[in-house]
Amino acid sequence: MFKYVDTQNRIMYLEKRKDGRRTKYFLAHSYREGPNVHKFREYLGQDLSPSMLEKKKKIAEKRIIEEIHKYQIIMDPILEELSEEEIESIKTLETKISLRISHLSEADWKEFSKLFTYNTNAIEGSRLNLKEVKELLEKDKWPEKSKEDIAEAFGVDEAISYIRRAKEHISLELIKKIHKIVFKNSKPFAGQLRKKGEEMVVIDGMGNVVHEGAPQQRINHLLRELMGWYGNNENKYPGLILGAVVHNQFENIHPFKDGNGRVGRVLLNNILIKHNLPPMNIDFKNRGEYYAALRAYEKNHDLKPTINLFMKEYNELKTKIGRHKK
Repeated sequence: MFKYVDTQNRIMYLEKRKDGRRTKYFLAHSYREGPNVHKFREYLGQDLSPSMLEKKKKIAEKRIIEEIHKYQIIMDPILEELSEEEIESIKTLETKISLRISHLSEADWKEFSKLFTYNTNAIEGSRLNLKEVKELLEKDKWPEKSKEDIAEAFGVDEAISYIRRAKEHISLELIKKIHKIVFKNSKPFAGQLRKKGEEMVVIDGMGNVVHEGAPQQRINHLLRELMGWYGNNENKYPGLILGAVVHNQFENIHPFKDGNGRVGRVLLNNILIKHNLPPMNIDFKNRGEYYAALRAYEKNHDLKPTINLFMKEYNELKTKIGRHKK
């Protein structure tokens, strides 16, 4: 076994194995995560000349790095430690939110839930329009649309009601419960994390892979890491940061076979309201900015696009909620 360091300072091992008269070559990388050791190995070939071995090593190195990237969702710190100045700037932004949770009446909450239900489901492809969602939730008037869309409208509305009563900020049980409430009448796996062999890839309309969820075998570990991060920083960072990180990191992990976006946005609202901030509606028309903000966080742990979108949505939400009073 020969050891060398790749261009990103990762230790790679060149392994040689005898198979009769032949010699097989592998490139490998290992790392420890708690009690577990993960190993990535790429087969290079057999009886390779030095020049061919070097060529194969470079190709295999790229493949291994791609695999490492899938596993490194939380191997690095979830969020680089923010300076006091950065924290204070976010706190100042919070004071500029034109809506106050303490001022929301029950009628305001009902209006928010209808808006949120329409938009969060529309982002994921629901064909119900806002008028149909309102009539469904207000009058139990069912449109001639997909029964799955109707069930999930009721589910999201119930989930908003549930987090208003819930005491927990974040836990595995809470995450599963939210999923079960939203999808109990539409998906047979409601409330269940991805099972072995269920891997998650998000593809855009052009067929390009825009996101890969965490490998199934790491879901529980990554969710525990996220919960640990939240517990360590709950009293350090303002609610906007906590909500943004929990939501974006949850979306990176993608723990469910389907429904991650909706659960993540309900979870975001749970964090916000637990910190006395108003609930957040990501408008369907702003979904492009929303996806861009998620990508900025996934690639560079950059929260600025997310925070900017949140402030935009808060400004719009006050106007939207105010309409029902007229």
